[in-house]
Parts: sequence; structure tokens; C-alpha cells
Amino acid sequence: MTTFLNDINGRYAAEKRTILNLCVKGSGFSLADLAKELDTSIPKISRIVGELVDMGYLADLGKQESATGRRPSIYGLNPGAGYFVGIDVGQDSISVAVTDFPGRAIYFEHDIPYKLQNTEASVLGLCETVTNTLKKAKVDRSIVRSYGVNLTGRVNHETGYSYSYFISEEKPIRSILEKGFGKTVSVENDSHGMAYGEYMSGIAGDAGNILFLNVGWGLGMGMVMNGELFYGKSGFSGEVGHFPMLDNNQICRCGKIGCLETGASGMALHRLVCEKIKDGQPSLLTEKYKKSGDLSLNDILDAVQKEDVTAIECIEEIGATLGRAVAGLINIFNPDMVIIGGRLSVTERYLMPPLKIAVNKLSLNMVNNDTVIKASRLGRNAGAIGASLLAKSRMLNN
Repeated sequence: MTTFLNDINGRYAAEKRTILNLCVKGSGFSLADLAKELDTSIPKISRIVGELVDMGYLADLGKQESATGRRPSIYGLNPGAGYFVGIDVGQDSISVAVTDFPGRAIYFEHDIPYKLQNTEASVLGLCETVTNTLKKAKVDRSIVRSYGVNLTGRVNHETGYSYSYFISEEKPIRSILEKGFGKTVSVENDSHGMAYGEYMSGIAGDAGNILFLNVGWGLGMGMVMNGELFYGKSGFSGEVGHFPMLDNNQICRCGKIGCLETGASGMALHRLVCEKIKDGQPSLLTEKYKKSGDLSLNDILDAVQKEDVTAIECIEEIGATLGRAVAGLINIFNPDMVIIGGRLSVTERYLMPPLKIAVNKLSLNMVNNDTVIKASRLGRNAGAIGASLLAKSRMLNN
């Protein structure tokens, strides 16, 4: 199979890209459907589709049911046309997902130990760790088309720079990743990547305007507006965690006081639980805290699943605080759906009720009546799946 860019940049390049992008979101199209979408003749579409089938990018998916007699063939993305690999980089581990050409997930792995540092050697080490993971999973890397990498903080997906892992002005992190993988790479902010994953293959369904709240150690947001990721002027939209709405005198990691993240995040949950244990409130975590002087976020989330009252009380407090923010966001954006994801979404049973109570109390009824609030369907897979799907989308549009 020849390279994608050589194939697509030839004759009928624009039409081929349009057809492939239609098939990214749609499940399949007849020749008549495609001719209508591209406002052209069926003979021309037939030639273009035939070329895409010969190249291996489209496949005949079978006949469509029809009430008028003859059943037309349906064409869609060919599962055998290649893979896309998504990497979601966390605090001290990564998650990897592999999707086929139509976008179906064929492999996941979570909690792969790796702590990304602000050096070129560390970025290349990340590439090596992912490559070794794919080898063990027996993924044929020769047909990996592109890689997508989600990073925390401010990321400019167009220039390839990350301002959390800033290597140098001359060398964006994307170029180092492309050197390590030997393929094109898409870089994205983790919350944006999660939002895209949930929009394309998660709980969003037909919703075209969604807000995705990534409640992890920090707090971020990805926005899909009219079916497209929304970036803002500089590409850094969604920094909801640094909205100065709390009067708690807590210093945020950004250096300012009272950011939403200080009261509605994994960091805030960790602080609240530790404070309650120090004050003598009983907990399943008391002994571990006394021995080590600290707790991990996983320790606390495990305690919530074991119905630890102290941990649950803190999660409910986080939910109420987050709900105040969601009420404001609904009033501003009037979205179809608000999706709560990230690591804390595993506590959905305790997080969501106080969140929804706050939204019902504080948002405008005429606005929130049209907004559905849901927990992420993809859960821990959202970031890596979103990264892989963005890698595909950007390759098709390059």
C-alpha cells in the first residue's frame, strides 16, 4: 500500500479527502449518497470511490436495505487500511489505545509506568516505551498510520509545541515524537483529546455541542461546538480549573488563589481527605496515612469504592463545588450535554448527585432544561481513544 499523502494528493484530492472524512463520522454511504454530498455526478463518484477501494482506504460493506427494489452497495472505511495509536500521558504513567481505520478500538493498556520529563531524552524514552508496548501486544507497527499524544497543560496542536514540556524554541515536542516514532504525530491537550474521544465514540451520540470536564489531579475542559473542537484565539481554551471562583485562600499550582481547581479536582480531594484524617475523623485510610504521612489519589479512590465515609464526604463536597461551576458554564454556553470524565468519574455514584443538585439550584431553568449531564462512557479510555481518533482526523485533513 502506498503512502497516504502520495495517494490523496493526486487526482481528485479534494474529493477523496471529503469522502474519507464523511466516512469518519458516518457508518457508510452509497454512491448516490456521496454524489449528493459532493454535488457531483454518480459516474464521477464511482471513479473516485473505485480508486479509494483500489488504494485500500474504502471497502464495500455490502448491500443497503431498500424499499424500492435494487439494493445499492454501501462504502465505508476499510478496517485493514491501517492503525492509529493514541497515548494519554498522565502524572506518572501512560495509557495506550490502538484503533483500526474506521475507529474501532482493538487494544488498550493502562497504567504503563512512565514519568515524562522536560528533556528530549525523556520524550524519546516515551516513544520507546510505547513501541515496546505495541511489540508485546503484537500490533503490526508497519501499518500504524499515525500517532496521537495527549499532554497536560497548554498545547498548540498546530505548531506542535507543548508549554508544559517545553524543550526549546527551535524544536517543538511534536518533532521529537515524530523522530522517535518515525511517523506523523498529532499532539493535543489531554482534556481536548478526551472531549473528542467522547464526542466521536462515547456517550455524546448526536450532540453537537458538548462540554467535557476532565476531573483528574487537576481540572480541565474540552469543548466541542457545532461538531468541532473549540480552541479559542490562541488554542488554549478550556482552562476552567483556573477560574477564580472560590474564597478558600488555597494557593493553586498556577500561583493564584481561589482557582476552581483548588476545590474541585483530585488535588482538592487529596487535601480534604488528609485534613479530615489529621483532624481525627475515622477512615479506612488512617493507618496508611499515619505510617507514610501521605496518600495517593488511587488510595482515596479505592477507599471510596469500599464505602469509606470520610472519602465519600469529600467526594460529595467536590461534586457540590463542581456543580456550581457547571451551572455557570450551562448558563454561558447552553450546551447539549455536559460530560464528567477524568479519574474522579469512577466515583460517579457519589460525585454526580450533589453536582446535579447544585446545577438545578443555580442554573437558569430555561437553559438547563435543554442540557443533559452524564458521566463519561469511555472512562479511562477516553484520552487514548481521543488521541488516536484525532491522529486519524488530522492525517486525513493534512
